[in-house]
Amino acid sequence: MQTSPDRHEYPAHWEADVVLRDGGTARIRPITVDDAERLVSFYEQVSDESKYYRFFAPYPRLSAKDVHRFTHHDFVDRVGLAATVGGEFIATVRYDRIGSDGTPASAPADEAEVAFLVQDAHQGRGVASALLEHIGAVARERGIRRFAAEVLPANTKMIKVFTDAGYTQKRSFEDGVVRLEFDLEPTDRSLAVQYAREHRAEARSVQRLLAPGSVAVIGAGRTPGGVGRSVLANIRDAGFTGRLYAVNKALPEEQKDLDGVPAHRSVRDIDGPVDLAVVAVPAEHVPEVVTECGEHGVQGLVVVSAGYAESGAEGRERQRALVRQARTYGMRIIGPNAFGIINTSPRVRLNASLAPETPRPGRIGLFAQSGAIGIALLSRLHRRGGGVTGVTGVSTFVSSGNRADVSGNDVLQYWYEDPDTDVVLMYLESIGNPRKFTRLARRTAAAKPLVVVQGARHGAAPQGHAVRATRLPHTTVSALLRQAGVIRVDTITELVDAGLLLARQPLPAGPRVAILGNSESLGLLTYDACLAEGLRPHPPQDLTTAASAADFHTALSRALADDRCDAVVVTAIPAVGEGSVADAALAGALRSAVAAAPAKPVLVVHVELGGLAEALSAAASTAPQADAGNPPRTRPESPQSALSPTLPGEPPEDSHLIPAYPAAERAVRALAQAVAYAQWRRDAADPGRVPEYEDIDEKGAATLIDGLLARGQGLTLGPEETCDLLGHYGIHVHRALPAPTPDAAAEAARTLGYPVALKATAPHLRHRADLGGVRLDLADEDQLRRSYTELTELFGAPEELRPVVQRMAPRGVDVVVRAVIDPAAGAVLSFGLAGAASQLLGDTAHRLVPVTDKEATSLVRSIRTAPLLFGWRGSAPADTGALEELLLRVSRLVDDHPEVVAVTLEPVVVASHGLSVLGASIRLAPPPARDDLGPRTLPAY
Repeated sequence: MQTSPDRHEYPAHWEADVVLRDGGTARIRPITVDDAERLVSFYEQVSDESKYYRFFAPYPRLSAKDVHRFTHHDFVDRVGLAATVGGEFIATVRYDRIGSDGTPASAPADEAEVAFLVQDAHQGRGVASALLEHIGAVARERGIRRFAAEVLPANTKMIKVFTDAGYTQKRSFEDGVVRLEFDLEPTDRSLAVQYAREHRAEARSVQRLLAPGSVAVIGAGRTPGGVGRSVLANIRDAGFTGRLYAVNKALPEEQKDLDGVPAHRSVRDIDGPVDLAVVAVPAEHVPEVVTECGEHGVQGLVVVSAGYAESGAEGRERQRALVRQARTYGMRIIGPNAFGIINTSPRVRLNASLAPETPRPGRIGLFAQSGAIGIALLSRLHRRGGGVTGVTGVSTFVSSGNRADVSGNDVLQYWYEDPDTDVVLMYLESIGNPRKFTRLARRTAAAKPLVVVQGARHGAAPQGHAVRATRLPHTTVSALLRQAGVIRVDTITELVDAGLLLARQPLPAGPRVAILGNSESLGLLTYDACLAEGLRPHPPQDLTTAASAADFHTALSRALADDRCDAVVVTAIPAVGEGSVADAALAGALRSAVAAAPAKPVLVVHVELGGLAEALSAAASTAPQADAGNPPRTRPESPQSALSPTLPGEPPEDSHLIPAYPAAERAVRALAQAVAYAQWRRDAADPGRVPEYEDIDEKGAATLIDGLLARGQGLTLGPEETCDLLGHYGIHVHRALPAPTPDAAAEAARTLGYPVALKATAPHLRHRADLGGVRLDLADEDQLRRSYTELTELFGAPEELRPVVQRMAPRGVDVVVRAVIDPAAGAVLSFGLAGAASQLLGDTAHRLVPVTDKEATSLVRSIRTAPLLFGWRGSAPADTGALEELLLRVSRLVDDHPEVVAVTLEPVVVASHGLSVLGASIRLAPPPARDDLGPRTLPAY
């Protein structure tokens, strides 16, 4: 693309793909001198009314002077952006920098006039809102802080675009024109508006893929077998409610159907719209297919074809080209190398996947980046006997393959308000945008359980996945996901175990567990498993092997009525000579007891009881409904709910199917995960607040940071600078004076006052008191000089030791506090005990910044060695209040100043009253880019 002849080069980083309100996509890019013909063509398609609203007068065509003005920009004081679909303009926006008198100006003037024009056919799609976000980000980059817009009062749509944006604004009326002025600094409201629009657009884009009115399978072979023919058969056999077409360019012209499905040689030959195309042709033919689909108006693609990024560098470039081409036409892609998608809703019945059998309908949303894992998950959820018995089915299933476009984040946006989905299960091999995933996960988990198993935890992401690197270890990422309410499990077996419990049982009110059954040994195993998972089990109630179904009913009813019990685990073994009749009777007795007291979860541990498992998971039309006054789980209000009435002939939903497990450990682990999640839900209702401290000098710290960064791009601060910066946030570090000679050490001790500590700060000895490089409680000069001699004799010359003298701090518990800015996850605060506990055992806890007061409290208590802070074995309790305040101050520092990319306070001695920071280091650097604060964009390819 040709660049402007003016001052600045073409700003390619302003190019972006966005999802619009209706789920389609558009490309936003700067307007250049090469766009003259596109601009004229665009303007000719705009109605006279829209032109009048733009120019306040009849303006039927653009003059040559107008075209020159609107295509020649300096990309600083004059900027124009266009939204394009299929390479053609559908909307434009421009700003012109103005001075205080309203005339054209240059920097340092920080105000600009802004104006939009949207083609009538694309109005109402949210194009102007997306353009406003992007032109606002461009303006901020160029030093513009405020926009002004003049709008005719009748142009209510454009006025609404500005007023709904969430910026701080002023409004006036003069000479028949509404003048709007608004600051461009993002506010909490503008970010909330942006996130809400992002949610609606991305959810709608996934809904268009999962609930199409018409599907074309491109690459359906002429003979049975093959990927395309299999997908076609699966869609047909599932009873897809929309229109289905087969497409194969090799079909004879006279052939009009394939397996009873209307057949065509090209998508272009189909008479009518095609909402979704399943592409199953060799990779080298996919670009031609995408062009045909785009020109026909197809809304989305499922690309099952392989040969992309999973195959190496050449395939990776082919994948980038595929995404760019599809987005040019406003289409979204699942794949490539995808297993497919499934929607079991009776309104859709779509099985556009390689799964030969449609899974049982149910309330679980399932996402898998791997086709093989997707097959395994569908199989386990569908299976009734053997491992975990299937107590529910799938609402929707997405296998994203290389997830070049549609990702787990997009599907989460859809499932959040999907009335057909109660539980979300996800198998992830990579997280492309951890910061966004954490935000969406927190919101989703507040409404419905989200269970995640992560593959490739200890190595690189699969070749097909383009993801940004993170420096955080997997344990830290897992801790951050749990903080967001994600139920983190380690295997797909645990994923299914947890999902089946959460899909049909209420959340437990606490960790107290009743255990009853007809096997004393199985009850004891369950009891031990509960203790191992941190639950509080009651002693098992042994009903003996002679127990009848009525005995189980009575015992379970009694346990459910007990206020000291939050959940019940029923253990059952088969009695000799009993068969399916007894199994059915026992299952009926358990379901009957649960129906009478539906507020507590019940799980069954069975041993080789296929009949019982089948009976427990069988839905009955007489099954009781959840108590409307006390539903087991709330879902967010959704406008889609009104569109989803129960269809005639559907059996009533059984909200209390009982999950059965073949091992006590698996049942108890699933229950423990439900207990932890329920507690998170309660805590999330009141997350706490980020405290304000009157002694924090944010502006002074910013001035100091700017001055330090003026020296270079990144630097580790010296001791004095570190103490100065921390001091602006009320964090005081004990002075450590260098002691290059015994005389210097004595002088430092006199300055600080006895008793003192003598420390070696060489890298190999720093924070290693176990090596003997520290001498404490030196009461006078004689002891100091003697210790100095001992250190030099043991470890070498002072130049190698780098000794320092520091005044003794009160005795206490040594801890370490760290904060780091990760390019993928954002700012993370970490805490642990100093020494072996954190270094050797990895006993460290983490929270995302900013940390609230409640999160600081939980952070201190979440490490395994926390009892050492609370008077373990008769020791004096540490001042955890002072420790929590320190954590909050460090959190504020890195949140207020993203240039602070790393902070370490080590050691911090927490005494009975107060604490002492004995060592500190800070690293500054230009902050990494934050895509969550910028305008909405799709990942760039």
